[in-house]
Amino acid sequence: MKYSGIGGQAVIEGIMMKNKDDYAVAVRKPDGQIEVVKNTYVSITEKVRLFSLPFVRGIFQFVDSLILGLRTLTLSADYFADGETEEEPGRFERWLDRVFGEKLEKYLMPVVMAFSVVAAVLIFMVLPLLLSRLLKPIVPSDALLAFFEGMLRLAIFIIYIKLISNMEDIRRTYMYHGAEHKCINCVEHGMELNVDNVRASSRQHKRCGTSFLIIVLLISIVVMMLVRVDGLLMRIASRILLLPVIAGISYEFLRLAGRSDNCIVNFLSKPGLWMQNMTTREPDDSMIEVAIAAVEAVFDWKAYLKENFGWTEQ
Repeated sequence: MKYSGIGGQAVIEGIMMKNKDDYAVAVRKPDGQIEVVKNTYVSITEKVRLFSLPFVRGIFQFVDSLILGLRTLTLSADYFADGETEEEPGRFERWLDRVFGEKLEKYLMPVVMAFSVVAAVLIFMVLPLLLSRLLKPIVPSDALLAFFEGMLRLAIFIIYIKLISNMEDIRRTYMYHGAEHKCINCVEHGMELNVDNVRASSRQHKRCGTSFLIIVLLISIVVMMLVRVDGLLMRIASRILLLPVIAGISYEFLRLAGRSDNCIVNFLSKPGLWMQNMTTREPDDSMIEVAIAAVEAVFDWKAYLKENFGWTEQ
């Protein structure tokens, strides 16, 4: 495997692929045609030198992924909103339109991002802490309580992924997620980018966001077992304040894993790869075609194969 630098995510009936500052969203429109939109996004870590330092860049890379993720999801959704029957806007929608006008989307995105982050912190950080406190009468050790808290956090995450995977739209998104991974694996293993080769490639990849979240959850168990604070409010505060530290460590490991085939790194990557069995599904050929279109819009895979694998075009 040779690191290519490309990454992406699944969107609604499509895929976003990013290479350096360029990204492209490829969507299978309702009429069956593939629409590709290319744009640029400059990372926060490129704008502020301090934010690009090791163990600091992880949290800002995560913010970048949230911003770009919401932007590309909104773009892909627009292709399917046009065909829907428009309903009469409610009183609240009319008020929003009157107050913000055309700038509504600009103001709405930060609100959605903030709400998503707060909800995730409450569900995956605060709730497990509160539930683990119920065991305090029978588990006197703070370290053991922190371990049970981490296990609860992991269980809640897995149950959440399992529940949403039963939704039809999510299943299709997981299939596109699989197509994204397969395309990247195809080129990073030196194969020509076509439907047959992509189909034969693995749908697991060590640089996946799912792996990042699993690493965050596992590292949080170790960190919370080591950090001792008294009082419930202080414990809640410590879980929130330590998140950037945990995210920074997790990002550095994920970055290393994506560039290394070391047996120890591969072993430590196993939990994330196992979790991807739940967040990816085998795509059909039409989805693979969309993924290939997204890759080709931002990445010269032929030049990459020639340089790294000595590939020659037939």
